[in-house]
Amino acid sequence: MIPLAQPLIGEREEQLVLETLRSGRLSLGPMLKRFEVMFSERLGVAHASAVSSGTAGLHLALRAAGVQEGDEVITTPFSFVASANSILYERARPVFVDIDEHTLNLDPQAAAAAVTERTSGLMPVHIFGYPADLPAFEGIAARHGVFIVEDACEALGAVHADGTAVGARGHLAVFAFYPNKQMTTGEGGVVVCPSPELKERIDSERNQGRAPDMSWLDHDRLGFNYRLSDLACALGIAQLERLDELLAGRDRAAVLYGEALAGIEGVELPFPDTGGNRRSWFVYVVKLPAEVDRDATIEALRARGIDSKPYLPAIHLMSFYRERFAHREGEFPVCEDVARRSLALPFFPQITEGQVAQVAESLGEVLAEARFSRAS
Repeated sequence: MIPLAQPLIGEREEQLVLETLRSGRLSLGPMLKRFEVMFSERLGVAHASAVSSGTAGLHLALRAAGVQEGDEVITTPFSFVASANSILYERARPVFVDIDEHTLNLDPQAAAAAVTERTSGLMPVHIFGYPADLPAFEGIAARHGVFIVEDACEALGAVHADGTAVGARGHLAVFAFYPNKQMTTGEGGVVVCPSPELKERIDSERNQGRAPDMSWLDHDRLGFNYRLSDLACALGIAQLERLDELLAGRDRAAVLYGEALAGIEGVELPFPDTGGNRRSWFVYVVKLPAEVDRDATIEALRARGIDSKPYLPAIHLMSFYRERFAHREGEFPVCEDVARRSLALPFFPQITEGQVAQVAESLGEVLAEARFSRAS
């Protein structure tokens, strides 16, 4: 079976994890600070707070941005569900608008039209590692006096057209390090903090609201157990040391797929870099022809030893969001069309040319069989 994703872990990761185990400092130790500093330097920002997951980071970032109960935060329905869930954690409401049919990112014009007096912020998601149109969202935020929290969980290494790294434009921004991401800490994330005051707040809230001097008995605000262990940070340090290698491996895999899939009728490849924007490859998602049964395609590929996955379901059509907010089919037609047709193929830095060729050949065969069945 060719797996959907596979993290690249080597001797350096093992070395630093063993070093941490032998030190006896497994949480809130030196690896945490070392990882935060190293990540900040890599991204070109002043402050970063490591947390237990990207979801935890989004929650803390929204709190730091000032979201209140009853607020509305405009975001995308085409994302991993955590982006919307994190808004609900603070009893605010995610207001979905449709996406751009090419980039699959939140449509700025639709977002601008959705602003009301209850809107407190925007949460664009850099979906599948392609930079969202931050200059447009910054214009909306400036006109209406609302915040921006960037969900950059899938976009480490991506670059905006002006040369600024995604997550380094001066907003609260969140990255994630689940095993299928560009780099991994097992579980984990980072919040990019635009000021030392915001870092102090997030550092406290990730640790049960403990006071900045780490006094055990003085918890001066509501907090959470969102710490990232030193073991995870050790893994992250080793991954950061070879991030260029990891990103290059994904770039290579994307080129191989582009070449191998180019001749398959009806398959839409990921949107290419354009206008100076540069994607950081997180997953490789294609769109199948509208008449093809995507779920049947997944089963047929699995029978051929290839793992694939629907990527991503529309959040507003998930049962919880339907029941809670009365969402219905037809609200966001671009998102819904993409969600019905999208398919994530096996994608990881060490995937071989032969494996890519096998995936492409198998997908072509499955689609040809589907066309033959419809014709019959």
